[in-house]
Amino acid sequence: MSIATEEKSVVETVPSQLLIGGEWRDATGGETLAVEDPATGETIAEIADGTPEDAKAALDAAVEAQAEWGVSAANDRSEILYRVFEALNDKADELALLMTLEMGKSIKESKAEIAYSAEFFRWFSGEALRLEGYYKAAANGAGRVLVLRQPVGPCYFITPWNFPMAMGTRKLGPAIAAGCTMVIKPAKNTPLSMLALAKLLEEAGLPPGVLNVVTGSSSGEISEPIISDPRLRKLSFTGSTEVGRKLIEQSAQNVLKVSMELGGNAPFLVFDDADLDDVIEGAMIAKMRNIGEACTSANRFHVASSIAGEFAEKLAEKMGALKVGRGTEEDVDVGPLIDEDQREKVSELVSDAVDKGAKCLVGGKAIDGAGYFYEPTVLTDIPDGARVLSEEIFGPVAPVKGFDSEEEAIAAANDTEYGLVAYVYTRDIKRALRVCEGLETGMVGLNQGMVSNAGAPFGGVKQSGIGREGGNEGVHEYLETKYVAVNL
Repeated sequence: MSIATEEKSVVETVPSQLLIGGEWRDATGGETLAVEDPATGETIAEIADGTPEDAKAALDAAVEAQAEWGVSAANDRSEILYRVFEALNDKADELALLMTLEMGKSIKESKAEIAYSAEFFRWFSGEALRLEGYYKAAANGAGRVLVLRQPVGPCYFITPWNFPMAMGTRKLGPAIAAGCTMVIKPAKNTPLSMLALAKLLEEAGLPPGVLNVVTGSSSGEISEPIISDPRLRKLSFTGSTEVGRKLIEQSAQNVLKVSMELGGNAPFLVFDDADLDDVIEGAMIAKMRNIGEACTSANRFHVASSIAGEFAEKLAEKMGALKVGRGTEEDVDVGPLIDEDQREKVSELVSDAVDKGAKCLVGGKAIDGAGYFYEPTVLTDIPDGARVLSEEIFGPVAPVKGFDSEEEAIAAANDTEYGLVAYVYTRDIKRALRVCEGLETGMVGLNQGMVSNAGAPFGGVKQSGIGREGGNEGVHEYLETKYVAVNL
């Protein structure tokens, strides 16, 4: 089978319609949406372009299925999740190719995401069996206290394009474990991975109406009738802080339970006692995972002044050696950015820094030709007013800035409205604890460049979000607590 034939075959196995109430159907009016390969700019699929009417129908289906699904056996919910965990691993090769075609990342990164995605289903298959309440004597001895955990009810999920499978499984997993029904709206750039996942869930025995998928070109038009409907009880969104604020405002109308995983501006702190080889390895993971298009991506490197120059040179050497190309090609490290708008934003941030006096050690420009490629870039001598220090880059650009004291490093790290994740490299355990406690973030990578873990609570503080995904805390986002006062 030729490469082109294999790619076409993988895409053709994915449903192109909406999933509503257990039926795959065209959008109302029959309109379609083009999905393109960001490495070539070519259309690879046409999928249903959902309407507000389709959104209402999807919520109707979720509401209708909630009563029965909410009291389903925990064993059944657990087994469905575990079957899809196995299916994701069995089909990892074709799913990774599909993801690379629609999102751009390398095949090896797509395979890593499939494995990561599957872990949420394995983790929450266990959590489905561990939903706890409690029973105890009242303090005055006159009665009993009974506490129940029950599913919150119909949920609406909006997922981003950068991790098109994993950002879905870490919402779907706990919702299914808790007994909630769902409507999900994947990003218009990368809907194919979610449609493929929905098909696997269907094949694993998820009942009709429990999961409904509405794809479309306008997230606002699809979301408005769902969020404004009083039957919806939960909203979970992963994306920009700007959009998250608007969704929180809309959710206030019906006092929805919300989970928001929003923007980041992750500081990467390097102290002078750190092992520089370990630091560079961690920096490459923290910066270049997913082409830098990740909310957890190291956005700015604050390095002890005594080693900042050496660090920057070593990082530039590593960044400059990365192979840029279409993610399907052999040994490619860096694929294209998602679209021209994103590439222009990255270009603007780099130009702003350079115009204000920053030095570009490697990279620094868009790559000519088809696709939305940008050179891996390292910047030094960055002035305080450069936008690259305060705005989320979402691309392969690493700004390096020195500091002279621990206090200065912590202050610089916290000088942002965001608070998702930070990275700290030091071999001094006392310093490590002081800095980790002093950072205003929901997560810290201590001497490692990766924090994502299905069994740990993922989320931020400040304007990086509300709530947690993953870990034991993740399933609690989909449960309500009911107290029953028992009279003896």
